Amino acid sequence: MIISVAYFILYFCLFLALLGLLLFNRKRYTSEPKTLPRISILIAARNEERTILRCLQAIEALDYPKDKVEVLIGDDASTDNTRAVIDCFINGKPNYTCISITHTLGKAKGKANVLAHLAKLASTDYFFYTDADIAVPPRWVKAMLGALTPKVGVVTGITTITGNTLFARLQAMDWLYALGLMQVVSDLGLPVTAMGNNMLLRREAYWQTGGFESIDFTITEDIAIFNEVLKYGWQFRNVYASEVLALSTPAATFTLYLHQRKRWMRGSMHLPFYMAIIFILHSAYYPVLLPFFTYTSVGAMLAIFAFKLLLQSLYLYTCLRRLGRQVRWFMYPLFEVYLIVSSIILILYFFLPLKTVWKGRKY
Repeated sequence: MIISVAYFILYFCLFLALLGLLLFNRKRYTSEPKTLPRISILIAARNEERTILRCLQAIEALDYPKDKVEVLIGDDASTDNTRAVIDCFINGKPNYTCISITHTLGKAKGKANVLAHLAKLASTDYFFYTDADIAVPPRWVKAMLGALTPKVGVVTGITTITGNTLFARLQAMDWLYALGLMQVVSDLGLPVTAMGNNMLLRREAYWQTGGFESIDFTITEDIAIFNEVLKYGWQFRNVYASEVLALSTPAATFTLYLHQRKRWMRGSMHLPFYMAIIFILHSAYYPVLLPFFTYTSVGAMLAIFAFKLLLQSLYLYTCLRRLGRQVRWFMYPLFEVYLIVSSIILILYFFLPLKTVWKGRKY
């Protein structure tokens, strides 16, 4: 009983603190860059025939001089029509280059190996990273460059899911809620993580690490390179703004969704301790609440649940509003149901002795 009460006090104090920081400690990093330098966009593609065209069309629509954009695509042994789609699109576009990845560099594997190859081809001082299933917004490059200062080596944007199904919309809320939690910590000057589908690295910062080929392999290569860059004294920026909001496609099947989240959960083990504390407190809510019911009344339990739902909804509402987005009121309690069900399933799935499937490969 005492432990449960202490947990709820700590949980709600932390949640109120995070909400207060979200409302009153917002850092605005996006601004118009003073100059428009040449930039490189690096894309790893493996079996992306359904999504790569959407990705490339979004890049072609960027609000940035085309003669200053170098697009490098690595075809990672695709077994579908990915390469044919790419070649058709880039035909007659001299600033686009697609190469086939046929061997590994150093310690790199999979996506990290593709990006290692592309970095060697890049001829500019600014490496922009996105994925083949991502559509970036028109002002993406300008907004990311606007967040740079001389000491910043890595800039991270935000990503969410696009789709009209209920599951896709709940996933979109999930992404923006989790990234909103990370943003308030980042705004305090505490490093959290980067996202490999929406990231900018300075060339100098990247090569100081030795590149992906010099980093111990992990299936969350974005977190690995982020941590290595910071070791060399570079600063970071996490930008939560509509100008850098990239749109991903939902996982094609529920099985792929499970593999995606398992990969992320493995990556979360490399997060700083303060983020681990936040996520552990959040995930322990129902395991503490349900046994607490045996010691108290239904009314007290419902009051605790309602307060949590209110704070969570306010937090998510604020995150969505900052991006010019909104959802119907009933989506907020549905999101709570989604969190309960998905958390239980994912925790059980995480501990199953199964390898993680990523882009058709097992890790």
